[in-house]
Amino acid sequence: MPEPERKSKITASRKLLLKSLMLAKAKEEWEQEQIDKQGEKERYLAERITPLRTSGLSFAQLQDLCRELHEKVDIVDEERYDIEAKCNHNTREIKDLKLKVLDLRGKFKRPPLRRVRVSADAMLRALLGSKHKVSMDLRANLKSVKKEDTEKERPVEVGDWRKNVEAMSGMEGRKKMFDAAKSPTGQ
Repeated sequence: MPEPERKSKITASRKLLLKSLMLAKAKEEWEQEQIDKQGEKERYLAERITPLRTSGLSFAQLQDLCRELHEKVDIVDEERYDIEAKCNHNTREIKDLKLKVLDLRGKFKRPPLRRVRVSADAMLRALLGSKHKVSMDLRANLKSVKKEDTEKERPVEVGDWRKNVEAMSGMEGRKKMFDAAKSPTGQ
């Protein structure tokens, strides 16, 4: 016996309130996550980058400082380029491996199938193999219908088709057709 559907114990207004509370909580957590990320970024930059002391340096010392900074920038650029090249290489390799997986899996476009008429005997031969000799004559089980009886029931009237069209036009013609259809079945 099917169980009747249970109604929700929470009303629509309660659902709406819970949904708004959940969204507010998610927004708070997201904002806190953004603040944490910003703080982590600032801590990392403070750790890696020392403040520049340029006051009280001579021109030659400033040039040496610029050369040192330039060398550091070059090193960072080289690392960035190497990492970018590795990343591109890895993405290419992943793409190639995906193609290999698809090839190994045998993924191919299936051709559109056409309807094929197969007799029951041919289907049985295909399923059971050529060793088994099974014949299925489905037509022998069909009920035979005499054609002569159906022709006797409907006498075919041959006449002038123009008279028939004029007589059957309009609502009166429809009524005649309705009455004509009733009379042979009533006999």
